[in-house]
Amino acid sequence: MDRVFLDANVLFSAAWREAAGLLVLWDLPHALLVTSRYAVDEALANLPEGARRDRLRRLLERLVVGETSFDEVPVPAGVSVPDADVPILRAAIAMRATHLLTGDLRHFGPLMGTQVAGVEILRPADYVRRRAAGGRGER
Repeated sequence: MDRVFLDANVLFSAAWREAAGLLVLWDLPHALLVTSRYAVDEALANLPEGARRDRLRRLLERLVVGETSFDEVPVPAGVSVPDADVPILRAAIAMRATHLLTGDLRHFGPLMGTQVAGVEILRPADYVRRRAAGGRGER
């Protein structure tokens, strides 16, 4: 089973529209969705009060949220992400995610399609495409 870590921008986008395409992630078999409290807080901070926040809260009921900061988890040597994204990468590693899904090409772009400490970094659409092709999220 894949352990799929969702970045804050994926959570935000899934909650933004009632029929968001990213909602397909919540229906994938053999995929356990995980995220961190840090990612949740970031998504909530950027969503307006009301239906969108309520939608995110309902989606969060269907995934595992790591509640600690994961500050003790080292980022592998040679891997560079902006300071604001280090907690996301650390959490994905600590939660033993097989994949980290993010739409943040500016910060994670150089790492797309690579593995960092066993976590493959992908755009959500790429992960879903692989799954639709009959694979689990492996390369």
